[in-house]
Amino acid sequence: MGMLRVLSRRGDDRFEWNPTAVEVGDPEAVAAIKEAERIFEEQRARGATAVRVRPGQPAERIQQFDPNAEEIIMIPRVVGG
Repeated sequence: MGMLRVLSRRGDDRFEWNPTAVEVGDPEAVAAIKEAERIFEEQRARGATAVRVRPGQPAERIQQFDPNAEEIIMIPRVVGG
């Protein structure tokens, strides 16, 4: 399973997709991954930083949505005052 986590002051919102089901063309899985990619692009346009998280490895900053990632975390831009 893949997961996109969008951090916010409310905690985090999670969006999941199943890459295996996407490969076989399951309509729900295809819709889920398209929605995750849309949210990824929307958050990047707002200035969020995206990092791919892999077990046992350091987080890696990414610029494009990776449908094969196990977990992507979107970190919003910090606004100071």
